[in-house]
Amino acid sequence: MSAIDPLLKINNNTLTKEEQVEVLRKVLPACQPQEGSPANTFTQSELDDLQRAVGRIQIGPSRSSNKDACDNNKVDIRDVQQAFHPPISVTAPLPQNEKQLLDTIQTDQSPDACACPQGGDESDGVTNSTSSPSSNSLDWHGAPRLHEGLHLSRAFREEVRRGNFTTPTNGVCPGFMQCNLVVLPHGPVSFDFLLFCQRNPKACPLIEVCDVGSSHPFGVAPGADLRTDVPKYAIYRNGKLDEEVTDVTNHWPKDSVAFLIGCSFSYDGALMNAGIPLKSAQQGKNVPMYDTALKCRSAGSLSGNMVVSMKPIPALQISKHIEITSKYTHAHGGPVAVGSASAIGINDIDKPEWGESISIDDGEVPVFHACGVTPQSILMNAKVPFAITHSAGHMFVTDLPSDMGI
Repeated sequence: MSAIDPLLKINNNTLTKEEQVEVLRKVLPACQPQEGSPANTFTQSELDDLQRAVGRIQIGPSRSSNKDACDNNKVDIRDVQQAFHPPISVTAPLPQNEKQLLDTIQTDQSPDACACPQGGDESDGVTNSTSSPSSNSLDWHGAPRLHEGLHLSRAFREEVRRGNFTTPTNGVCPGFMQCNLVVLPHGPVSFDFLLFCQRNPKACPLIEVCDVGSSHPFGVAPGADLRTDVPKYAIYRNGKLDEEVTDVTNHWPKDSVAFLIGCSFSYDGALMNAGIPLKSAQQGKNVPMYDTALKCRSAGSLSGNMVVSMKPIPALQISKHIEITSKYTHAHGGPVAVGSASAIGINDIDKPEWGESISIDDGEVPVFHACGVTPQSILMNAKVPFAITHSAGHMFVTDLPSDMGI
């Protein structure tokens, strides 16, 4: 006898709401998936048994319209279509910068954007979810709600790909890991660079290395394309900056090796959550970056000094800043210097080699972190024949949480 057979005798019309809930509590454990089934799924026979057991008990909203499903933010667990195409909700409040981005994305959608999605396009075997920038936030009667910005990073990359965002990414997509980009032709220089990253993890914390010839960082951002999804690129020839562009599709080497390196922008969200201001982002400026006298460990043909970025931090928040950033070893970690620019070889703090100058007000202290522009400086010193990097301050935004591994 089936474990739910006794429940089939119940006249559902006579049950109170509390009794209906109790019926479900008893029925659902008896209808667990068979061994070997995908997680959280039912076989068709199990769904049929569950349907017969619960009868006309209403679980979630009626399926009279997709709009009702979205407005009510409920899921009918008996409806197979909802299982594969759950409704989208964007009713929860979003941070202002996320809301503006999603508003921009949704201007291209039809009035029926609330309707349940029918699946994404696929490219190179990777599902592209940029058509659904908001996460599925379903009400499971007290269960935790998914973060509304789950697809924010993908939506942001779509805007970059369209050419709608070409400015620095400090303060963008807080909570998501950002990365510096270096692209080299496959060969001795790319091997030397890999070795350089391993020997200098403070300046070059390696996050991802793509397959030879690939521009798709499957490990950190499925569906992304490094040829189009960085706001601005720098192209170097024979050790000199040749041009800056917003699309490197026509410049991408056929035998490319693409490296993604951690960036200090990744902990911007954690700093903001702690009440530590991001002065450059507030002023709409790129962060100031400086060459230093701090020697990196050489690797083959590559050698040179560390590049650092600077943040003016209120003096009373220095200890909190160090506590937070030191946890992000994949994003350069804690500062290399606090207070004294001359101690690391910076002669004029008002004249950064990259980025824009930021004033340091009374009560603020300059804090210096290792910077992902270090590879650009190293490659220029080595006069490599060809390289593509991100333009300073214009990072690649991944789908990984910024605090991954902490």
